[in-house]
Amino acid sequence: MAMCAALRCVSANFLAALPLLTRPAHISTCQILRRPNNLRTLCTSSRHSEALKYTDKHEWVRIEGGVGTVGISNYAQEALGDVVYCGLPEVGTRLEQMDEFGALESVKAASELYSPLSGEVTEINTKLADNPGLVNSACYEGGWLIKMTIEKPAELDALMDKAAYENFIKSLDS
Repeated sequence: MAMCAALRCVSANFLAALPLLTRPAHISTCQILRRPNNLRTLCTSSRHSEALKYTDKHEWVRIEGGVGTVGISNYAQEALGDVVYCGLPEVGTRLEQMDEFGALESVKAASELYSPLSGEVTEINTKLADNPGLVNSACYEGGWLIKMTIEKPAELDALMDKAAYENFIKSLDS
């Protein structure tokens, strides 16, 4: 009985939003679902992905409070397959932009990791030693690799934003 009532509520919410989904394609789904007359807010993109900068080697960096958190993109983790080992540098390691700082090994391949910026490693994700699969399951959250200082903030300008990175990926697939 309670299940029927819950299904009626859910279907009523979707029916109210259905006419909004037939609008022209130039309005994104996120914009439609964020309108004040909608009961739900749903967006398929990560709230963090907008703030990320990407390299052409598929690493990303997120800057928060002068510290850069570095990981690999969803595209890279999908290409690698199930990650079984993460080789990361020691805290205190000094890196220049595009220096190799570690490697990921998967059941399909091994891949080097490259620093998106110049700086010093301040923290490594120790959870990856016991659970390297976090790189696959949460590449933008719990699967981050290192945190580092930002020595040359101007280097961020040479990295791609989300839109440029998506275009770069499309160029690789064509």
